[in-house]
Amino acid sequence: MKKKIIDNIKTLFYALVIALIIRSFFYQPFYIPSSSMEPNLLVGDRLFVSKFSYGYSKHSFPFSPNFSNKRFFSKKPNRGDVIVFKTPADNRTDYIKRLIAIPGDELQIVNAQLYLNGEKILGKKLNTNEIVNCGNERIKTILIEETLPEGVKYRTVYRTDGTMQNTDKFIVPDKHYFFLGDNRDCSKDSRFLTSVGYVQDVNLVGKAKFIFFSSDIKEGYFLEFWKWNKSLRLDRFFKTIK
Repeated sequence: MKKKIIDNIKTLFYALVIALIIRSFFYQPFYIPSSSMEPNLLVGDRLFVSKFSYGYSKHSFPFSPNFSNKRFFSKKPNRGDVIVFKTPADNRTDYIKRLIAIPGDELQIVNAQLYLNGEKILGKKLNTNEIVNCGNERIKTILIEETLPEGVKYRTVYRTDGTMQNTDKFIVPDKHYFFLGDNRDCSKDSRFLTSVGYVQDVNLVGKAKFIFFSSDIKEGYFLEFWKWNKSLRLDRFFKTIK
């Protein structure tokens, strides 16, 4: 009996070690709790983030142990990547946003038009009546496909009323990055310097790769299997994040 208990403890220990290694060095699951990345990421999406895409830092590990302020095996992210990072405000909270500007870039939004290094980012209007969530509110937006200089395309939305159409000019410091939510008028991101602002490279956690599960919690929780026909978003399972 004693040997069986010891064997079970060993098995559990090895399983925890393997899970910790996978989570720290390869892939970590994340849950989308807000509408700041609509229409591309929805509340209830569960996704995998690759921890190796940009190298490793203290934030690659559980509880962010403060052993170093450097990145190891560092790789530069690309504009347009959807990235999980720790907010500079507390170095603890996970945010997921789209990388728009890299060190040395100059960025500004003028009349809901994005300018990068003085050049207007190509924006193609797809829909003038796109309905998205903003917290508990449903808002009418304009759906725009933006194309970054590298050719990366993604969809973003602006409110049709009361939009944050104009911003100050931002110049990204060395070893920092500038992020925006795709739901431009419902996102706390790098435009808010006191709460998010420029994100240091050490705060990058990983690159969002694909959605492995998605459910609409307004239609029912996962354990309420009798509501799966309404709550599960099967069309989002294993969807690549762009």
